[in-house]
Amino acid sequence: MKTRMILTVCLFLQTMLSFAQLNEKDFVKGADVGFLTGQERRGQVFHDVKGNERECLELLKNDYQMSAIRMRVWVNPRGGSCDKNELLAMAKRVKALDMELMVDFHYSDSWADPGKQPIPKAWIGHSFEEMKQDLRNHTIDVLSLLKENAITPRWVQVGNETTNGLLWDMGHIEKNPQQYAGFIRAGYDAVKEVFPEAIVIVHLDRGHRQDIYDHNLDTILKYGGKFDMVGMSLYPYWAMEGHPELKADDIITDCIKNIRYVSEKYGCDVMIVETGFEVNEQHPEIMEEGRRQLTRVVREARNETNGRCRGVFYWEPQCLPGGYKLGAFDSKGAPTAIMDGFVEGKCK
Repeated sequence: MKTRMILTVCLFLQTMLSFAQLNEKDFVKGADVGFLTGQERRGQVFHDVKGNERECLELLKNDYQMSAIRMRVWVNPRGGSCDKNELLAMAKRVKALDMELMVDFHYSDSWADPGKQPIPKAWIGHSFEEMKQDLRNHTIDVLSLLKENAITPRWVQVGNETTNGLLWDMGHIEKNPQQYAGFIRAGYDAVKEVFPEAIVIVHLDRGHRQDIYDHNLDTILKYGGKFDMVGMSLYPYWAMEGHPELKADDIITDCIKNIRYVSEKYGCDVMIVETGFEVNEQHPEIMEEGRRQLTRVVREARNETNGRCRGVFYWEPQCLPGGYKLGAFDSKGAPTAIMDGFVEGKCK
C-alpha cells in the first residue's frame, strides 16, 4: 500500500511538471526586431549585462526567455528594407535558434498604423476586386517563399494595427466597412492556402479600449471576415501622451480586462503583439518603473486571462535610446532593467 501511494504521488508530480512545462512553452514571450538587420548593417554590436558581446537573437532567447520573433513585411519598400527577402533571411536565423516566427503584413510600401494605411504604389487605381487579388497574391508570394525554404510561421498578421481599416480609402472601416472586412477575409484565405495550420491574427492598437475592439471586430464578422486570434498593442506611454488623467497601471488593468472580454465575446485567444516602455539612461528609476510594468503585464497576461492570452511581444527592444525611446537596450547595446520583466524568476 505504501509503495502504491508513493508511485501515485510520483505520477501526480510528474503530470503536474509536464503540465507546467507545456504551459511555459504555450505562453510565448517574444520580440519584434524589424530594425535589427539595418542595425547590424551599420555595425551595431550587442552585449549582455556583463559586457560580453552577443548575437542579438541568441541573447533574447537565452537570457530573457524569448521563444519567438515577429517580423514586418512591406510590399515594395525603397531600398529593400522589410521586404520578403529580408524577412526570409531573418526567418532562417529564427529557425536556426529553434524559435517561432510571426509574420506581420503591413500591406503597404512602408509603415501602416491607425494614423495611416497607404495603398502600395503598384496597387493604386485598382478596383476593390483587383486590390483584393493584389493582397491575396502578395500574401501567397511572401508565404510561399518561406515555405520553399522549409520555414513555417506559427502566426500571420493580416494587417498592422488596422483599427481604422487598411488600404485607405478603399478599406477604411468607416467609409467602406464591407471592403475592410473583404480585405481581411482575402488575407485570411490566402494565409490558409499556403499554411492551413497558421494562426491568423487581426491586430488593433490601444488594447485598453474595449470600444475599439467591439466596433472593429464586429464589423469584420458582420461582413464575412475571419480571424483566429486578436492581437493587441499595449503602450501605457503613448496612451498617456496628451492624456494626463490616465495612469499606467489603470491602462494595464483595462487591457487585461479587455483580453478577458474579447476572448469570451469572440471565442478566440488573444496576444499582446506589441508593447514597450521608456528608456532614460539619465533616470534609472524610469527604467525600473518600466521593468515593474512589464513584469506585471507578463504575469497578468499569463495568469489572469483564463488562459486566453497566449503571449507578450516587445516591439523593437534592441533599439538604442537615440533612435526610439521605447526600446529596452541602452546606448551601448546592452539590455536595461526593463528586460528583466521577461525573466519570470526575477518577478517581484
